[in-house]
Amino acid sequence: MRWFLVFWLFVLSAVSYLDRVNISIAGGAIVDAYHLTDVQLGKVFSALVAGYALFQTVGGHLADRYGPRRVLTGGVVWWGIFTALTALVPADIAHALWLFVAARFLLGAGEAVIYPAANKFVASWIPARERGIANGWIFAGVGAGAGLTPPLITYLMVHYGWRSSFWVCAAVGLLAGGVWFIAARDTPGEHPRVSPAELAAIRFGLTLANDQSVPAKEDRSKALVPWRRVIRSREVWAVTISYFCYGYVAWIFFSWFYRYLAKVRGLDLKASAFYSMLPFLAMLVCCLLGGTLNDRLTKWRGPRLGRCGLAAFAMAVAGIFIAFGSRVHSAELASVVLAGGAGALYLSQSSFWSLTADIAGGSAGSVSGFMNMGGQIGGAVTGSLTPWIAVRYGWTASFLVAAALCLLGAVSWLAVNPLNTLTD
Repeated sequence: MRWFLVFWLFVLSAVSYLDRVNISIAGGAIVDAYHLTDVQLGKVFSALVAGYALFQTVGGHLADRYGPRRVLTGGVVWWGIFTALTALVPADIAHALWLFVAARFLLGAGEAVIYPAANKFVASWIPARERGIANGWIFAGVGAGAGLTPPLITYLMVHYGWRSSFWVCAAVGLLAGGVWFIAARDTPGEHPRVSPAELAAIRFGLTLANDQSVPAKEDRSKALVPWRRVIRSREVWAVTISYFCYGYVAWIFFSWFYRYLAKVRGLDLKASAFYSMLPFLAMLVCCLLGGTLNDRLTKWRGPRLGRCGLAAFAMAVAGIFIAFGSRVHSAELASVVLAGGAGALYLSQSSFWSLTADIAGGSAGSVSGFMNMGGQIGGAVTGSLTPWIAVRYGWTASFLVAAALCLLGAVSWLAVNPLNTLTD
């Protein structure tokens, strides 16, 4: 049963990115309809990520307190409403920019619950030895949703107008949220379809150190960690700094890549839609690959290599790809090389979330929310800073800044000891 619920978290992850990235595809039509500049459009992009970042820790606390089933369902309904409201901004109204900013900020606030709630689910449902691949599947939804967005939104825009694409996204999200509420439970012990054998396997494997008694593990997995201990943790700050770098780089692809290919590289609408899919397909594949490698390396040589070493290596390789891709003259080849950078970046994804589930126990939602707040602050910064750098120094400089942050993120992982848990 746990793998069906992991799959449905993959679906919800895909839907959440469909609702985030749709505006980057519709951005050209919105700019034309409302007479905005790219810098103003960047404020709209940053508004979503700002709302998303500010409510990460709140979302994680709610998931720890009320459980991932209800919290995630409420979040899906909330962000579905504000996705639809984005399309209702009148074309002839004054200050339309600020209405877009408000709608996207509130949409981001609703979406803030998804990954902290998912990590709370992982900490309660998934044995430590399976968390890499579980998180790999959950975050593969990022690539699936963002990769589906360009062709789907382009098709809806061409045939029905840009507003219709937001209404379709909202309807899909509400349907997926309803299925989650019906199928999910907060703990495996509450679920009628979990067999006694599966329940015993889950309870025994909830921590990396599986040589203790089952009751001790259950207590550890449920206990909330004091915030003072979280704030003083070197591991929490190291992964948060690294995730800031990660988020900055990732959001270049979510917010600006489609527009970069069309405006800077000169690709037409259909070519831009095709080539802008490549980073997201690479993310999908590499999330799954990274999750598998994470678990296997952890089983082979321990979490220092499986969680930390893999993440540091992947982020360093991502920086190399992005630096080289930004300097390639061919638009098509540049798209492929930059997609390689996005894929390498996402090899590290499951490490962030598996580590926080490993070290935080019952506070996995809060701690991963704190970490993800750092990532989304990075995303909010890139929404506005990337076009600013591009205007003054060129798009190559924008990508080189991202490459440098990849290297900083890789170095941050060297400060993490995955055996320093917050529950000890």
